[in-house]
This record gives sequence, structure tokens and C-alpha cells, in this order.
Amino acid sequence: MFSLLFPLMKIISYNVNGIRAAMNKDLGSWIAQEMPDVLCLQETKAQPEQIDNGLFEKLGYNVYAHSAEKKGYSGVALLSKSKPDAVHYGMNDTRYDKEGRVIRADFGDISIINVYFPSGTTGDIRQDFKMEFLSDFHSFLNSLRKDRPNLVICGDFNICRLWIDIHNPKGNLKTSGFLPEEREWFQVFIDDGYIDSFREFNSDPHNYSWWSFRANSRAKNKGWRIDYNIVTGNLKDRLVNAGIMPEANHSDHCPVWLELKQ
Repeated sequence: MFSLLFPLMKIISYNVNGIRAAMNKDLGSWIAQEMPDVLCLQETKAQPEQIDNGLFEKLGYNVYAHSAEKKGYSGVALLSKSKPDAVHYGMNDTRYDKEGRVIRADFGDISIINVYFPSGTTGDIRQDFKMEFLSDFHSFLNSLRKDRPNLVICGDFNICRLWIDIHNPKGNLKTSGFLPEEREWFQVFIDDGYIDSFREFNSDPHNYSWWSFRANSRAKNKGWRIDYNIVTGNLKDRLVNAGIMPEANHSDHCPVWLELKQ
């Protein structure tokens, strides 16, 4: 359990687009400054032995990683100040687990799930894989809720949920990440008892978490909001605040954060 001296749990989710590259951009100093209770990292692109646990441990973190079988690809890691009651790797489905897409940590009555959704940008085969993952992940969560009803789902969903979550909605209607069927899945998911924490506190457009490296997109704020901290509806009264940190610049993504009453 988290210390009762700290009634708020701060959770940050960050797609680092290669943890070794991000560390070379001083990610460690940024973590030391922010010091969240839980830090969920996606797209680590590293095997567990390639992650510098020593630096994180010096900062007081327990480190758990679930890497892809393919080197330099995908992968998630979860850092926590307090040791979890339990850590679970994967979804019990080898199609996804061999790509290192899900890790879960239980803290008291709350389970934090760190997830990196597949991208469909490379063609029809991966887009079909992505759509299968969406359905299977939803089922995985609903099954988990029977025993662990208080879920916080952090990660890169690779989907813009709303029209205000993308800088050029009309121009991207046929682009993976903003396809009608992807947004339809997301709405069905939300309607099934999940809350997009950022939109509980901020309804403004032009708030993004990913920008292409091309065409100076970040400086022009031509981005997409594809990174989320989603919570089950029964945690609504425990939400304190949520936001995006575009000033953090270790990746083509930026961190998204959530504060939750313990």
C-alpha cells in the first residue's frame, strides 16, 4: 500500500519511444524532478537487462518490465515507489504477450494496467491485428473487473478518441488512429463504464500527446491525443486532477498524468 502520509497517488504515463534514447535526453533528471508514485512507460524498445534499473532504484523505485521477444520493439515498464502487492505480465494471450504490451500492478484495492496498443499504420495486416487487440483487451479488462473492480488503465492507445483530440480531423478520417471503427470502439469502451480522466477536467481542443517528427509538427502543435489514463467509473469520486505535460521533450510523445485519492 502507499503510505497514508501521502493521500494522493500521482500516476504518469509516458511513451518514451525507446527508453535508452530517452535516457540520453536526460529522462532520469526529469523523473527525479517529477517523482510520481507510479510511472508507466511504453515503447521501451529494450530487453529487461538493457534497462538501467540502478538509476531508477537510486530514486527509490521498484522496476518491472515486460519486453517484446523481438529486440528493439514495443515493450512496457512500470516503476513504483511502493512495492506492489502483485505484478502480472501480459494478457494470457501469446499473440500480444510476445510483443510485451501489458503489465499490471496491484496496490491495495487499485490495479494499474500499463498498456501499449498496436499501431495499424504499416498496413492492413497490422490494422486487423489492432482491431482484434481492441476487442480482446476490452474483454480482458471486463473479466479482470470481476475480481479487481478498481482499474487505472495507463498507456498509448494509438487512437484519437474525439474530433478535438486531433489537429486535422477531416484530413485523417482514413488514417489509422482516427478511423471511424477505432473511434466507435473507444466510445463503446467508455460507455461500458470507463472514464477518460483528462476529459473530466479539460474539454478544450488543441491538447495533444503525440506529434510527428515531420514538418515541425510539435512547434506548430499539430498533434494527436493518443495517450490516456482511463479509470473505471467507480473511481470517479476519487479523481483529483489530470493533465498533459507537453513541455517534456524526451520523445515524440509527452507524458500524461493523473492524481487519484488512495
